[in-house]
Amino acid sequence: MSTGNIPSISEVGPKDAWELLENDHSAVLIDVRSKAEWAFVGLPDLDRLGKDTIQIEWKVFPGMEENPGFLNELSQQLGESAPPTLLFLCRSGGRSLSAAKAVAQSFAQTGQAVTCVNVAEGFEGDLDAKKHRGTLSGWKARGLPWRQS
Repeated sequence: MSTGNIPSISEVGPKDAWELLENDHSAVLIDVRSKAEWAFVGLPDLDRLGKDTIQIEWKVFPGMEENPGFLNELSQQLGESAPPTLLFLCRSGGRSLSAAKAVAQSFAQTGQAVTCVNVAEGFEGDLDAKKHRGTLSGWKARGLPWRQS
């Protein structure tokens, strides 16, 4: 029984993701959280790097169904040729890992070499003892630039 060639996804923490974005001028950050999360929780701020974050919901709020147009939307935003490195970010790393796998598989099927990297802690990270995010881990807790929309 063959499982096919499923590309592997690497994972990095938020600070390593920032360094990757800083040192690889073609690398792109894709925030796959919901519009509600972008509006109420905030967004990574890549202004210092001269970059924008691509925002496409992997799962659509409020029902959190998978976005059937995700791959097409990403393709439109990336343009003709995708950059060699794509980083994926969500709240805590789960949705972004699923999105990274789908994108890697899609590019592999077309023969394009793209490295998909999951930001393992996400934007808000894990829950703390008080059941709050954004204090233990994640983009915000690691002190990386972010802004409120």
